[in-house]
Amino acid sequence: MSSSLNDLRHSCAHLLAAAVMELWPNAQRTIGPAIEHGFYFDFDFGQDKISEADFPRIEEKMRTLVPTWKNFERFELSAEDAKKEYPGNAYKHELIDEVTAEGQKVTFYKSGDYWDLCRGGHCEQPSEELQHFKLLSVAGAYWRGSEKNKMLTRIYGTCFLTEEALREHLNMLEEAKKRDHRKIGQEQKLFFVDDMVGKGLIMWLPHGTIIREQIEHLAVGKEQEGGYVRVVTPHLAKEDLFLTSGHLPYYKDSMYPAMVMDDGTYYLKAMNCPHHHRIFSHEPRSYRDLPLRMAEYGTVYRNELSGTLAGLLRVRGLAMNDAHIYCRKDQIEAEFRAVMELTMSYFKLFGLEQYWFRLSCWSPEHLDKYINEPDNWEYAEGVLRQVLSDMKVPFVEVKNEAAFYGPKVDVQFTSIIGREETMSTIQLDFAAKKRFDLNYIDETGAENNELFVIHRAPLSTHERFVAFLIEHFGGAWPVWLSPIQVVLAPVSSDKHLVGTNELAKKWRSAGIRVQVDDAKETVGNKVRKAVTQKIPYIVVVGDREISGEDLSVRVRGTEEPVKVSQTDFLARVCEEIKSRS
Repeated sequence: MSSSLNDLRHSCAHLLAAAVMELWPNAQRTIGPAIEHGFYFDFDFGQDKISEADFPRIEEKMRTLVPTWKNFERFELSAEDAKKEYPGNAYKHELIDEVTAEGQKVTFYKSGDYWDLCRGGHCEQPSEELQHFKLLSVAGAYWRGSEKNKMLTRIYGTCFLTEEALREHLNMLEEAKKRDHRKIGQEQKLFFVDDMVGKGLIMWLPHGTIIREQIEHLAVGKEQEGGYVRVVTPHLAKEDLFLTSGHLPYYKDSMYPAMVMDDGTYYLKAMNCPHHHRIFSHEPRSYRDLPLRMAEYGTVYRNELSGTLAGLLRVRGLAMNDAHIYCRKDQIEAEFRAVMELTMSYFKLFGLEQYWFRLSCWSPEHLDKYINEPDNWEYAEGVLRQVLSDMKVPFVEVKNEAAFYGPKVDVQFTSIIGREETMSTIQLDFAAKKRFDLNYIDETGAENNELFVIHRAPLSTHERFVAFLIEHFGGAWPVWLSPIQVVLAPVSSDKHLVGTNELAKKWRSAGIRVQVDDAKETVGNKVRKAVTQKIPYIVVVGDREISGEDLSVRVRGTEEPVKVSQTDFLARVCEEIKSRS
């Protein structure tokens, strides 16, 4: 019987530690868990330094040891005896103290001549199963994840049951390196982070700003078609707003510190919803006003720890494709369906296919976690479940994972490089009506506070979505999103530059983003440079092109140029931009 991947990878972490301890006997071991797609082990190497250059001999030592690993044998030791196995190793002593404090037995597992403190979970036949592994990288990691502790050396690796599975995973990792949004972002001059400005605060360069504006323009158009009204709200607000919304004190650690002013205490906003609720209640609302769909491409701020920041995927200042829909109970179904349809229309436009939905419901057995409105819970969950079923979309349902104020649907994605993540969330909110005294005048003329709010941001945060798109397209942007849509390469910078610039001016007036390569180098070099930059169209300009004859166009992804009239080429590019094809 094959072992689970989790047990296999944890076993491989033991094998890694055994090899390291033979090669660096003075190193101190700490922990080595299995993680998604692999495992790691943290070591304190003291004055020794290791790098990926050491991996071949570590792997060779692992292969030398594994034939002697017939099984994993379990032992129980007293805390005193256990500590004797790790003289001078404060990390292991700390772990042993924790195990005994929890009233658990101190257990060791042995295979071959190696044994280690461990709770268990190993493969059954290590000598046979631990064959298909690979060490991947070295990184620094603080003991217990705290910056107050010593920095350790973490070795990452992966392990699979078959050579084929390992090879597929390694190929995927190579593809991931090529598509890394930070690498492509630097190559295409999309964005950067400046230490003087601050970590996690993205500086959008001209090319990246074009992409941002095109996506926002798309969102504005879609929301206009969907009957949304647009608002703009301040980047900060007084303390009272966030006390009312519940962000303070429960979300305070994720917010930036208070700013004490002469008229009160202010905070940078972490969400747009409190501001939108105040806009809703700014004037009396009638049932005829509902549903009211309020949208904003607003910037919010999260006080993320510096060690957790990762390119565009986790930032401190983020723009949200945000909206809040204020509706009656009987309007929830239609509004939720419309949000789903809008979300899926975006996915179709961008060619995103590997997604599904996750319906998170409440649990009546845990009323301490949820707003106590059983009828609304049952109704809302039933509506969301029915819409998901009627639309025939893939979804899973999980209990006891809703937000405290209502059920939610998470949009789950598997990226082109195999990473699974939550892209965005559609959240139903029962609590805002009470916190902000939201109400409307119903058909009878009475004030009615049975008002529900749908929070939605189908394009996630702008930063995360752009990172996702960079990986998805690999930097080969569709024409409508491409910062440069056409490169004009004059055959001679001296002879043809004036005519090329006139052609560029004409096409720019038609709405095409054109760049003239006026470098004093061969036209062949210009073409190769534009190919490397993944420009959709490259046009070589000489005497005939300037005189109005057919163009010689190199289309991205093809080797040979094609001949096309200037009128037809202009029409083709303009249509691709307009249709976002």
